[in-house]
Amino acid sequence: MGHYDGVAAARSPARSEDHAGPLRRAGRKVGRALHLPFTGTAKGIRKATHAHGAGESGLGKLIELHAVNGAGDVMITVALASTVFFSVPTDEARGRVALYLAVTMAPFTLLAPVIGPLLDRIPHGRRAAMAGAMLTRAVLAIMMSAAVATGGIEMYPAALGVLVASKAYGVVRSAVVPRLLPPNFSLVKANSRVTLAGLLATGIAAPIGAGLQVLGPRYPLYGACALFLLGTFWALRMPPKVDSAKGERRAHLLTHGERKPSLRTVGPSVLHGLQANAAQRMLSGFLIFFLAFLLREHPLSGQSAAVSLGIVGVAAGVGNACGTAMGSLLRDRGHGPEVIIATMISVVCATAICTAIFFGGLMVAVLGAVAGLTQALSKLSLDALIQRDVPEVVRTSAFARSETALQMAWVVGGGIGIALPLNGTLGMAVAAGILATGALLAVRGLLAEARRRPGPKGRSKTRVA
Repeated sequence: MGHYDGVAAARSPARSEDHAGPLRRAGRKVGRALHLPFTGTAKGIRKATHAHGAGESGLGKLIELHAVNGAGDVMITVALASTVFFSVPTDEARGRVALYLAVTMAPFTLLAPVIGPLLDRIPHGRRAAMAGAMLTRAVLAIMMSAAVATGGIEMYPAALGVLVASKAYGVVRSAVVPRLLPPNFSLVKANSRVTLAGLLATGIAAPIGAGLQVLGPRYPLYGACALFLLGTFWALRMPPKVDSAKGERRAHLLTHGERKPSLRTVGPSVLHGLQANAAQRMLSGFLIFFLAFLLREHPLSGQSAAVSLGIVGVAAGVGNACGTAMGSLLRDRGHGPEVIIATMISVVCATAICTAIFFGGLMVAVLGAVAGLTQALSKLSLDALIQRDVPEVVRTSAFARSETALQMAWVVGGGIGIALPLNGTLGMAVAAGILATGALLAVRGLLAEARRRPGPKGRSKTRVA
């Protein structure tokens, strides 16, 4: 009996393992089934961001960082929109938005020209600068969470800080991209990948932010804080070569004598490209604010105000994403960045004129989509012009100055959109006038510069992508 008992005791663990085996195997299968969507998605994202040498060069890490940046920014936008715009009647909302522009954007126009020179003083700390911009927004998001429910005036200085930090990140990111180009990659293609990642992240984060908003106005800001903390960590893990900036100097949009480097000294292509982009950026600011109030009072036929805004917003987002994707696919077939910019502003100007003549919900959505597409391609082409025509010693500051000018144009357009009477035909006529002015200033010069450059076989002909 003792021997039998010993044998039985020795076998009992095996029997219990046999009985537990199916349960364990089932548990492992369930765990893998639950884990697979997340790991598979993460692997798919990593594969896409690191394709074509982007992983080896470090561009993939910047793409992922910019996606986190876009998701965090849209979380803050959702929180502010619910407080400044949707929570009050239209007349009061216009006052609040105007106050937002006055308290945040107006000081920003004074601070923005300082951002570039300040960042030029720390050319060997770009990783730290991007991490600092992320961490600053994480802290400010928490500060704003205490005031967002009431919409108090104390929220606006924090919003200004978020705007400045976001622009500082954008300036540094523009300067970093050329240092992370994989072999046979153009700046336009690299920028389009980075921008597209930000747009996709924005599209994913926006409904998540709206869902958090249902829980309370503070929760999107908590989400933004978490994302920016992740961005801080990822920024510090960027490749060390992004901090290399040997011999860089500052650039100025205006000429200040022969000794100081200036954007005017590199030829008119950049300035004409900037004029066309400024007109399109002004259109963007105008449409955002004008249509926000117009569709709130006069929504699309059969739709609520929120759905109307959503339709136009989705159309603009899809257009922007398509333009960014096209930028990554374009190949030089004898048409340089100048021709692309001239074509884009002409197309969107013609669309705005048609929208003013045949004003209606469909035409407004079409204009939003066309404006998103043309603005994306024009901005990518402007980046290519700066990369091509501005010497590396002043390129960082050139990106900073151009971004500042475009941001100021957006503010001016937004101010016009707030002040204008809520008349659709009048608004679209003003939009067409903005674009026509930009086209008159820029198109002729851009096409003249394109004709002066050698053909596709010439050495100085630059690939657009």
